[in-house]
Amino acid sequence: MSSTVPGVKLIIALALSFFALLAAGCEKTPPEPFRVGTNTWPGYEPLYLAQDLGYYRDTGIEVIRYPSASEVIRAFRSGFIDAAALTMDEVLLLNEHMNRPSVVLVMDFSSGGDAIIAKKGYESMKALEGKRIGTESSALGAFFLSRALSLSNMSIEDVKVVPLEIDEHEVAFKSGIVDAVVTFEPVRSNLLKSGARVVFDSSNIPGEIVDVLIVKEDVAENRGNSMELLLSGWFRSVDYIKKNPAASARILAEKEGVTEAQFLESLEGLHIPGRDENIALLSGRDESLKKGVALLSLNMAKSGLLDKAVDATTLIDKGPVTRVK
Repeated sequence: MSSTVPGVKLIIALALSFFALLAAGCEKTPPEPFRVGTNTWPGYEPLYLAQDLGYYRDTGIEVIRYPSASEVIRAFRSGFIDAAALTMDEVLLLNEHMNRPSVVLVMDFSSGGDAIIAKKGYESMKALEGKRIGTESSALGAFFLSRALSLSNMSIEDVKVVPLEIDEHEVAFKSGIVDAVVTFEPVRSNLLKSGARVVFDSSNIPGEIVDVLIVKEDVAENRGNSMELLLSGWFRSVDYIKKNPAASARILAEKEGVTEAQFLESLEGLHIPGRDENIALLSGRDESLKKGVALLSLNMAKSGLLDKAVDATTLIDKGPVTRVK
């Protein structure tokens, strides 16, 4: 009997080791973080709604809100975030200073959401001649202001430009530091509520202000599963907003710092393409994106914002969207 006990003990020990290894193998390895950066803009909020609704649970996807687009760009260039929500003009500018970013999603077209807001008494761009106009020190601010001035037969020398980050717009406007400001939601709604006037907005240049999601080329190639999960959650969230606008506004208005009614109104100044429209836009089957970006690139080059016009089709990667179920 005594000679069999060690053998039994050995069998038990081996069995326990086997089950321990089996249990360890069954434990889920936490997914590698996939960070997405945005500033505050209604067209980016479906990302945060997807996060709140649990569409990104256990995926490793983290959506990070920054105070301004400039900080989003810094985080993207440093590699702290894997994807960035930016306007297309910012992407074109970024393309001149780093390895080519890949556009993998058209998030929205602005059709009134971006605007030049002036104090009461200034009814047009012409009325702002010689006045102080606040704007972000970004490609979008410079481009938007240059387009507004050009279409009003004015030049940048006709106004006094005051550099301001987006979180400074409202205070600078209300305190009299500037007479007008190149801004967007939620600042746009807040200033209009106080009696300010729109003298120019993105509906005057349809298709030229487009928000996109970008990744670096290696991310598109090496993190395909994360990309598909991110985009799938995005489209589910966009669909949820369309079907449940009031419920969506209750969740998102506070994040934007506006009322629920203001948030819903801000969405009216945007067009958010679904999956099928995104495939058409990114593949070139629908040429409106290609034509709009070509015009944008040409105008930025003419204004000195780009060294030369860019063929935007070289920046577009339709692959991730086409793989989303």
